Amino acid sequence: MGRLPHGKDIITSIEEFCKENLIRMASFSLIGAVSSATFGAYDQKQQVYVTVREEAPLEIVACMGNISSKEGDLFIHAHIVLGDEQGKLTGGHLFSDTIIFAGEIDLQELTGGPLERVNDTTTGLALWKL
Repeated sequence: MGRLPHGKDIITSIEEFCKENLIRMASFSLIGAVSSATFGAYDQKQQVYVTVREEAPLEIVACMGNISSKEGDLFIHAHIVLGDEQGKLTGGHLFSDTIIFAGEIDLQELTGGPLERVNDTTTGLALWKL
């Protein structure tokens, strides 16, 4: 458990922590707030992610994800639900550039593996290869 650094990108911060601590597989959840966010959804017909950028302070209602490897590099896969001051919720697949205002992470390292992501030729999505 720990704090994420104020003013930094969520995904980059998690990647840096994992590299420094030699973590190759994990699951995580986090709570807190962001000063801006990028998130999206997968367009199943076009097989691409469509992203949304919110330049506003938002509460992290829920964020969960996992850490694996893809083509030899760390791969952070996360989904996020964000709430505004009126209680309106939005969210989806988490992307960089999502800037932390305050964040607390609960990261659980996994053993075994390796957990490698490969592209599925049917959907275009990255899937795990055990």
